[in-house]
Amino acid sequence: MAMNASAMPAPVLASLYVGDLHNDVSEALLFEKFSSIGAVLSIRVCRDMMSRRSLGYAYVNFQNTADAEKAMHQLNFEVLKGRPMRIMWSQRDPSLRRSGLGNIFIKNLDKAIDHKALHDTFSAFGPILSCKVATDETGVSKGYGFVHFETKESAQQAIEKVNGMLLNDRKVFVGMFMSRKERIESGGRQPQKFTNVYVKNFAEDMTDDKLTEIFSQYGKIVSAKVMLDTSGKQKGFGFCSYESSEDAEKAVDALNDQKLGEKTLYVGRAQKKAERVAELNEKFHKVRQERLKSYHGTNLYIKNLDDEIDDERLRKEFSEFGNITSAKVMLNESNISKGFGFVCYSQADEATRALTEMNGRIIISKPLFVALAMRKEERKSILAQQYISRRPMHMPQGGQQLAYPPLMVPFPQNQRPYHMPQQMQAAAMRPRQWTQGVPRGQNIMHPNFAGMQNRPRNNRNFGGNRAMGGGMQQPRQGRVPAQARGAQRGGYHQRAQQVPAQAGAPAPSADGTRPQGIPDVKMLHNCSAQEQKQLLGEYLFPQIFNLQPEQAGKITGMLLEIDNSEILHMLESAEALRAKVDEAVEVLKAHNAGQTKDAPASK
Repeated sequence: MAMNASAMPAPVLASLYVGDLHNDVSEALLFEKFSSIGAVLSIRVCRDMMSRRSLGYAYVNFQNTADAEKAMHQLNFEVLKGRPMRIMWSQRDPSLRRSGLGNIFIKNLDKAIDHKALHDTFSAFGPILSCKVATDETGVSKGYGFVHFETKESAQQAIEKVNGMLLNDRKVFVGMFMSRKERIESGGRQPQKFTNVYVKNFAEDMTDDKLTEIFSQYGKIVSAKVMLDTSGKQKGFGFCSYESSEDAEKAVDALNDQKLGEKTLYVGRAQKKAERVAELNEKFHKVRQERLKSYHGTNLYIKNLDDEIDDERLRKEFSEFGNITSAKVMLNESNISKGFGFVCYSQADEATRALTEMNGRIIISKPLFVALAMRKEERKSILAQQYISRRPMHMPQGGQQLAYPPLMVPFPQNQRPYHMPQQMQAAAMRPRQWTQGVPRGQNIMHPNFAGMQNRPRNNRNFGGNRAMGGGMQQPRQGRVPAQARGAQRGGYHQRAQQVPAQAGAPAPSADGTRPQGIPDVKMLHNCSAQEQKQLLGEYLFPQIFNLQPEQAGKITGMLLEIDNSEILHMLESAEALRAKVDEAVEVLKAHNAGQTKDAPASK
């Protein structure tokens, strides 16, 4: 196999793109394969940012261009984990790929022609940037492929020489690649020529002979078949194949939507299943987009609804802000409210007023959470962006990572994951004074933070910040007096004493256990934002401690970033609280696993 890579101008970086990789191919496996060619600087397998699953391609950076060219010569299309690798120069500038210059399209290929055979066929016409045969999910060729030459002249020469030739006894078509949009603009949607006709919705006594008799009056029929199931009973559809496409078109025009007995026939061009699915998906996508566009900015999502609120009560509460087209409280299988619903207005400004006025308003006994309804894809996109912005940061000195990168819980439906606020950092490190079995006033250090006690206080490797619990950072503001440091070491207990007592606020009992129940909603409403979080944390931490005693501090800090109405719902519902705690535990496990996996790279 010849690549003629020496004719190409040497790229600035000796970086290779390696595509069509199996999902199980890792950096270590690629390093083992490519390091035998020359000195490899780095390898990166591109992965999904949420699931960390391989996307099927990677980048390999060599120390010099000669080794990269040698790797392309020797390893291109070599089978790795059952799949041939497709290697090409990494194009930093995507304009070359998008321009389409030098890119040709080949169709009517024999199934036996693979990437390597196609590359060997066309490499005689000039340097090739990329070569690929389209395949299905099982790896079987779809009968067409693409070859991207370095120059337009090479592509033109390949078209002139190969178009109309026989490859493996099949006449192939070769032409310049055109996107679907370009094909439609140049020639419009041309009606497809066909000879096979699909017929459905006929009577149960229809046979092959009767079908032939009905359709033969429009032209010569090659075959006619009524489809049967395993028991011999007809399925209600069949096919007629004509000798010419003109006869097939006449039959469709004449018989479609015509009465045959008591039923109306459907007659149309026979399509493959994949083509039908693609058409239906495109149709449904357009309908869905139009519907979403019409509802944009008018549909509200409401949660933390009381169990007594039904559709009529929901409509009544929101009707003062404008014309409501629909109001729905979501129910489970037992027709019990799920605690959330939707209200759709006719105008966007009406929805905006309702959102502003109703968000946080107490209905019956719960404060509502109101926000614009979002599609699942939009929520995933927002969570992914927030996840990227909060990924562990590598420090420049020695490539060390922060000991505890910021944590995040992907709470659904408009709930934003945030870092733990500064006023709750001590809470994440030390349980409050009520923890059972611990004398009041004694400082309690979370087990995961025990190793941090002996760290130097003025550690400049952290950019002037001190690593706090769960990866949170607290700005250093000069030297802290010993008395102030002692107050800080009081943690959750000391901060709780700084919050003014409210009327009706719970107080711990003499045995050091926490009060039961939930905070009074009216009293909570009169507190400041910091006092609300403090009060809710006092109720939330002991319940989480009963479920996850080892990570109660971290999880409490994470859950306190949820909207207060959702926290009240968790305090009322043990099932909801357990679900959120389990979700937070999974995030912590994934984070710890990621730290372990990335540990060698940070050294």
